[in-house]
Amino acid sequence: MRIVFLGTPDFAVGALDALIGAGHEILAVVTQPDKPKGRSKELICPPVKEYALSRNIPVMQPVRIKAQEAMEELLKYKADIFIAAAFGQILSQEILDMPPLGCLCIHASLLPEYRGASPIQHVILDGKEKSGITIMQMDAGIDTGDMLYKKEVLINREDTFQSLHDKLMAAGGEAIAEALSLLARGELFAEKQDEALSCYAPLIRKDKGKMDFTKDAKTLERLVKGMNPWPSAYTFYKGRQLKIWEAWADESDDAYPYAIREIAKDHITIGTGKGNLLVYSLQLEGKKRMSAHDFLLGVKLQEGEMLTEDK
Repeated sequence: MRIVFLGTPDFAVGALDALIGAGHEILAVVTQPDKPKGRSKELICPPVKEYALSRNIPVMQPVRIKAQEAMEELLKYKADIFIAAAFGQILSQEILDMPPLGCLCIHASLLPEYRGASPIQHVILDGKEKSGITIMQMDAGIDTGDMLYKKEVLINREDTFQSLHDKLMAAGGEAIAEALSLLARGELFAEKQDEALSCYAPLIRKDKGKMDFTKDAKTLERLVKGMNPWPSAYTFYKGRQLKIWEAWADESDDAYPYAIREIAKDHITIGTGKGNLLVYSLQLEGKKRMSAHDFLLGVKLQEGEMLTEDK
């Protein structure tokens, strides 16, 4: 098929690569504008742009995809279908109606659950045992279109946002290639979403990683995993931010929120509203990430000390 692909982050690269591998013709890639990064404000291009340029695929980077000049350029490609994966802009009905086969979206959840911008983090925060990919016929709503194809992905207790992201990225590529094969044979059928089963996964903000140790240990364990690697789960120790990178819940003890309960050879035990959080990897502001063992060689934590909610 002749495809215009819309996507921006690493997650979308997996799908783009799979479409090329399946023999489809990518006429153009549409992605977000380059953004300044760091103190130097050097412009960094989106991962999808970098991949597309390596394959000599034309790239569009409209500030507004709904601008008239952007829509006129899209029309020039005469694509059979548009495919979107984490593009980052809402498409107008005029754009959705352009290609004969419409616009498909690769969404990183089992719709109608976890519509929205951050489904991968939220499914971990909620302690779900599975997630997946939904190939959806796009409409004017936010992830409300008819479902066409699904592929489930199991969530292990060890999964972080990063590891689940990588599994879903691979599954997204497989799912869109399989869905287009079914579409070509006339065997892809639409299913309406059940609004009663829907829930929303809003965009994750940096302050979402702030740890409230009055909550139970299991909730905090999921927060650590769901915020790894961004924005990270964090608390404060003697006025400095302390990021928690790896931790496991022990729910068998009483509540001692924010207290350093025990210092062991390979972990630090922190009290919570129910049970303890056993921390195995962490990072003090101004230092690099390290194991609890290495951390304790340089920071002389004492049992009975308290972490704080703020600086």
